Amino acid sequence: MGSTPKLANVPWRKSSYSGNTGGDCVEVAELAPRIAIRDSKNPGVGNLTLSPEAYAAFVEYVAET
Repeated sequence: MGSTPKLANVPWRKSSYSGNTGGDCVEVAELAPRIAIRDSKNPGVGNLTLSPEAYAAFVEYVAET
């Protein structure tokens, strides 16, 4: 997985699901009809792009662990 150049200028925001611990942030970008996710500490590594349904399942799974 590599960085997607066309997402370089997309407005990323800190996910509301990220904690307030100061360093562990997940950023999301809404790319209707998809949602992209990346690590704010290392955005150049790549991103994960999901459908809204897959994103909801991902968030639910992470919240349970």
